[in-house]
Amino acid sequence: MKVLVAVKRVVDHNVKVRVKGDGSGVDLANTKMSMNPFDEIAVEQAVRMKEAGVASEVVAVSCGPMASQETLRTAMALGADRAILVHSDAELQPLAVAKLLKALAEMEQPSLIITGKQAIDDDCNQTGQMLAALLDWPQATFASTLEIDGAHARVSREIDGGLETLRLELPALVTTDLRLNEPRYTTLPNIMKAKKRPLDIVTPADLSVDVAPRLTVLSMAEPASRNAGVVVPDVATLLARLRQEAKVL
Repeated sequence: MKVLVAVKRVVDHNVKVRVKGDGSGVDLANTKMSMNPFDEIAVEQAVRMKEAGVASEVVAVSCGPMASQETLRTAMALGADRAILVHSDAELQPLAVAKLLKALAEMEQPSLIITGKQAIDDDCNQTGQMLAALLDWPQATFASTLEIDGAHARVSREIDGGLETLRLELPALVTTDLRLNEPRYTTLPNIMKAKKRPLDIVTPADLSVDVAPRLTVLSMAEPASRNAGVVVPDVATLLARLRQEAKVL
């Protein structure tokens, strides 16, 4: 079976995000970028399936600027066989990305698509669900375990009441949660090998997909600063301050 894995280039999770002075968006100048952490988990799961003999090929896909090639090379260094970049310098919102991935899925005909449950830059948590709806495929979100049993996938996911287990008929889509696995580190030999693996580049026009934004960001601002906490000597003082100053009692 072929597994298609969607990955996204985002601001590294260790970097403090800065807002542009005019409030039009996030300042990405001289900012370290990396693969979305949830997508790393998706790549790791697909590679483990290939190592176990369940999957025959792992294809990594990304949508965005040419710099996203670096993210795809990382995916191949982790074990993906080849990669496809949908090159677009325009803003790609979740619906547009879902449409692009749908077009690629129809070309590649994978048995399983794995994506991260959300990207840490916009936290939309929409692309996987939209893609499954567009393809009319069964889906399992926030997967904490994933097993393939013949023509079916068995997925456990965390819900408010505990664990829910779903059995999906392939082809299907799965979005990954943190507990699914722990991604491996890339090694220098694999990084060098990844530079020689095939990476195809297409455009939204090649896929006949309209990626025009449906939403407009009016302004963006950093969270308001919070005042430092105060240590009170006893409960009576705490209650008095809550009544008189905070006025919450």
